[in-house]
Amino acid sequence: MPETRYARSGDVSIAYQVLGAGPLDLLMVPGYVSNTEFEWTEPKIAAFRRRLASFSRLILFDKRGTGLSDQVHGVPTLEERIDDVRAVMEAARSERAVIFGLSEGGSMTALFAATYPQRVSGIILYGAEAQSRTDPERLREFLDELPGQWGTQEFADKDMRVYAPSVIRNVETRRWFASWIRFCASPGAFAAYVRMNADIDVRHVLPNVRVPTLVLHRTGDRAVSVTHGRELAAAIPNAELVELDGVDHYPWYGDAESVIGEIQRFISRLSDEAAFDRVLATVLFTDLVGSTEMAAQLGDRAWRDLLEKHHAIVRAHLARFRGHEIDNAGDGFLASFDGPARAIRCACAITENVRELGLQVRAGLHTGECELLGSKMGGIAIHIGARVAARAEPSQVLVSSTVRDLVAGSGITFEERGAATLKGVPEEVRLYAVTMGGAT
Repeated sequence: MPETRYARSGDVSIAYQVLGAGPLDLLMVPGYVSNTEFEWTEPKIAAFRRRLASFSRLILFDKRGTGLSDQVHGVPTLEERIDDVRAVMEAARSERAVIFGLSEGGSMTALFAATYPQRVSGIILYGAEAQSRTDPERLREFLDELPGQWGTQEFADKDMRVYAPSVIRNVETRRWFASWIRFCASPGAFAAYVRMNADIDVRHVLPNVRVPTLVLHRTGDRAVSVTHGRELAAAIPNAELVELDGVDHYPWYGDAESVIGEIQRFISRLSDEAAFDRVLATVLFTDLVGSTEMAAQLGDRAWRDLLEKHHAIVRAHLARFRGHEIDNAGDGFLASFDGPARAIRCACAITENVRELGLQVRAGLHTGECELLGSKMGGIAIHIGARVAARAEPSQVLVSSTVRDLVAGSGITFEERGAATLKGVPEEVRLYAVTMGGAT
């Protein structure tokens, strides 16, 4: 078993391991829960990992709140979890990697690839789906029963019938499975993940994944239907779909060698170098309300002094929330962020703090594919962001549905403002006003 180390992601420590010395890095994003060390005690998982490490430099990690990584309060968001992927890559000194997303890890993988294409050689999505299809009533029943059943043999057997039916008759595997569940997470941590994942929807992100993509799915998968894998592959430009025989959701059970063979074939065709000129980003537009009238009342010098104070507040919050200033049109800003929740919190902080100057700001946000133009950005996402901001009321932060869909678990709440036809945008855009949780 390789040595377990820790990467620092903000104020959270993420456990990771590295093994193998292949030509390309392969980073495995686990499903709901994992325990990187304990999983080495299951021979099939150990064999699966060693085979991957025979042709790659394999990087394993436990997501925040699970396994050996720090336990956290609240529900980790997709944004925080892709920050953890980046932190693990930096700690493991991986400049670029093939990202292998298993099950629930697939949504993280797609979002990471669209946001940081320069760090991704390619992605593999196994047993994944873009949108949770959990029935709300069944979800409530499951969560109500969870505390009393978590980690019991009865719970493990029920899980195995869905996720690993081919080994359900193996007594040793069944006992290991029950222990593994307890080692991976507490009932509360697992419940938090389940609640957050029920709200995940990355369908808007998929057309912006521009890296080589392999979608693997077993035709008899009982946990995630193969139809979801087909939909996933159809939504990602030039994605390759490979359907494999089998009923197990976990790739190391059943015909694991066929999964490994497809991964090796895919990796062998990749280059470690790739050109990219587009990224997924959240764009923020801010605009001062009534600036012309105020400038006329104050006079040039007083207005210039007030504007400089406004600019200082905006730039201080951009720095705090990892925003990148793209343009400054006198009394308004255009900035980009690599995470929508950070962008919302930055916008809320700006709208609140400029009130101290007697000013009001309207803010609009949209997440979409942006074209890199040197230090600037272009593309339809910029136009949508500007149109959303124009619809905002004074001191209001208005976002598109794409932004709202990507902040599940953040605690940010919204009020629907209906569908809008925006000038120059071919389809209607649903708009939402931030109501709570934006400020920190």
